[in-house]
Amino acid sequence: MDAVVYREVAARPRIERVPVPVCPADGALLRVEATGICRSDWHAWRGHDPVALPHTPGHEFAGTVVEVGSQVTGVAVGTRVTAPFVNGCGRCAWCASGDAAVCPDQTQPGFTHPGSYAQYVVVRAADFNLVALPDGVDMITAAALGCRFATAWRALTVHGAIRPGREVAVFGCGGVGLSAVMIAVALGARVTAVDLSAAALSRAAELGAAVTVRSADPVVAVVEATGGGAHVSVDALGAPATADAAVRSLRRRGTHVQVGLMLGEAARAPLPWDRVIAWELTVVGSHGMAAVDYPAMLDLVADGRLRPGELIGSVVDLAGAIDALVAMDGPGASAGIVVARP
Repeated sequence: MDAVVYREVAARPRIERVPVPVCPADGALLRVEATGICRSDWHAWRGHDPVALPHTPGHEFAGTVVEVGSQVTGVAVGTRVTAPFVNGCGRCAWCASGDAAVCPDQTQPGFTHPGSYAQYVVVRAADFNLVALPDGVDMITAAALGCRFATAWRALTVHGAIRPGREVAVFGCGGVGLSAVMIAVALGARVTAVDLSAAALSRAAELGAAVTVRSADPVVAVVEATGGGAHVSVDALGAPATADAAVRSLRRRGTHVQVGLMLGEAARAPLPWDRVIAWELTVVGSHGMAAVDYPAMLDLVADGRLRPGELIGSVVDLAGAIDALVAMDGPGASAGIVVARP
């Protein structure tokens, strides 16, 4: 099969002919119909999140089941599916309680094993992790759900407890940030979007952001725009400066949700803990979403109340996936989600 492969950290990936993955006994082999190009893939390629080399990236995808293992009982060949980027083991106490996103024995296509920038990909613990797609959700749209959209959904609904009338500040308007804007607006919140890119902020406004802030020091503007501070802030980029600004943009007793990955030196970045304590702020991390939580989100996608397809900036082939991944090195990265069709 054709797959995108890189053999050294930060070396430009190439399309290579590689063997089709072997379907594990508890897993399923999917023909990849569409795969998202995500900043998390860029982090691995850049060496911020180490992976075994040579490596094929890709962790948000939709496809068709072409083979199932001998232990799989609930998944049929020919089913249209997607999967969360965190695949729980399906056996531990965390998975049993619905918290597969923190499963200690999790696997992740595109990180722990070859991913979906390829014609085929394996999902382990298939009965537990695969999610059947409703008829009204196409493959391109579904590929935009697996990481950024699902992560934003859980960050806002579970950790942010969003409800109508809440002030939400979203820092970073890439794929996950724009997903957060769309979801928060659909749930009745008022959104202030922050980014340095005029194009990204324009998209945020089109998706319903009430206010956009283009500044490297946005705290004062966000506090003013939200009438004294946001109830919920989301750092969708993952950088010390955005995390700090997001926390300082909260009102008293507000909640900050850290979605953007903090890797390398940023993993130990300081926060204004004096403010956190004195104002009784909540700071929480959010890491994907378990398959068990997908139906509520997919129902809103299927009936049109959520429209993740509008977040897609372009659809490319595998060569285009390489270009999009490498472009994340600089300001030329696409505004919106890039989806590849192998």
